[in-house]
Amino acid sequence: MPPQAFYDISQFNYDKPLYDRKDVQKINPQRHEMEQLSGVVHVDRENDGIVGFKDVTDDEFWVRGHMPGFPLMPGVILCECAAQLAGFYARKFDILGAGDFLGFGGMNDVRFRGPVFPGCRLVICARAVKVRPKRRAEFEFQGFVDEKMVYNGSMIGVPISRDHVIS
Repeated sequence: MPPQAFYDISQFNYDKPLYDRKDVQKINPQRHEMEQLSGVVHVDRENDGIVGFKDVTDDEFWVRGHMPGFPLMPGVILCECAAQLAGFYARKFDILGAGDFLGFGGMNDVRFRGPVFPGCRLVICARAVKVRPKRRAEFEFQGFVDEKMVYNGSMIGVPISRDHVIS
């Protein structure tokens, strides 16, 4: 049985987001085929929560090959959508106080509960449940299509600086 939804996603206006794709681009670094967030419709600063969406189109880079004749949105891309939403929140509201980006530090308890296809609007909810300034932020996330939960889990975001050198 899926967990309780963080928010009543039916109450938000997806045609007039608080932050549209151009606003998201001012905060998130992903571009071209890696942009996985169409807009943000709700910010809940009191509970460190956010609701956004991804309009899934026939032009997604994975449609042709995953799977031919049955284009199923890959789970890893679903997780990327949630990460980009969490990253937007963390950077827009500077909850970590460090880093130029929010990078993946790990994922836990991810469950895929239903398919996502081109033509769907994927609504994503995330909330920060634990923040260690300058170190990491833990988020829970949920994704919905037609108000049915299609995936959920938790992730760790870590600050990454542009000047970080991997040796």
